[in-house]
Amino acid sequence: MRNFEELHELAKEKGPKKLVVASADHKNVIEAVVKAKEKGWVDPVLVGNKEFIEGTGIDVSGIEIVHRETDKEAVIEAVKIVSSGNGDILLKGFVSTSTFLKAVLDKEIGLRTGRILSHIAVLQVPSYPKLLFITDGGMNIRPDLRGKIEIVRNAVEFAQRLGIEYPKVGLLGAIEAVNPDMPETMDAAEISKMNERGQIKGCVIDGPLAMDLLVSKEACEIKKVKGEVCGDVDIVVVPDIVSGNGIAKALIYLAGAKACGIVWGARKPVVMLSRADDVETKLNSIALGVVAS
Repeated sequence: MRNFEELHELAKEKGPKKLVVASADHKNVIEAVVKAKEKGWVDPVLVGNKEFIEGTGIDVSGIEIVHRETDKEAVIEAVKIVSSGNGDILLKGFVSTSTFLKAVLDKEIGLRTGRILSHIAVLQVPSYPKLLFITDGGMNIRPDLRGKIEIVRNAVEFAQRLGIEYPKVGLLGAIEAVNPDMPETMDAAEISKMNERGQIKGCVIDGPLAMDLLVSKEACEIKKVKGEVCGDVDIVVVPDIVSGNGIAKALIYLAGAKACGIVWGARKPVVMLSRADDVETKLNSIALGVVAS
């Protein structure tokens, strides 16, 4: 998949999906949801303060509104709707991440599956010929080997939902050699070997590889590093949340990338927006959820 325009077209083909918004008490959230509805992607349910939602000046006629006074009540109700099978996608509205995830992970009403939940950022970078996935720069702080394996599996499954049948996965390192003093290189080598032996299927994995080797064929030629992933990566798996978050934000603010993201590993797609995201980013993230559901 090359760009968000292709993503939008696919969302139009697959929609409308039932989108449940947890705490829809913000104008940008409502605006993005209404635009997604107009495009035929979603049939939304807005859970939140009805007086606020109807008082934004945005036309919400024909959209179901479930009134709840507080953020906590709105999130719990939204999660209940999705977990009961009456929603296809859960969207985080204007509410703190901790309040939102507490309900998502609740053992009684939540969307847990026993799998790890991980965040996948999807970026359209002007200088790269296709969409770039980065994981996990949003949820898992410093995953161990077992956690990284699950993060890889989540990202591969998600990419396949978007039509990337055999994604190329790169395990990020500062160097291309395995160094016992750099634990992330040891983990990368183990995961690559597991893929080689068929323990992780549906993709090709290589690593450790530095970022230049993941995205630049020229760098690969200069350094004489060969492989299917080199210079053509789909999914960049980072060793910790700091590097993932930093790479994504650097691409957004310094390279003009457009971005969106999703949380994978729950029973239904979870679109977890930042409260600071603009309408375009929110809309792209909704499209991700529609295509992946």
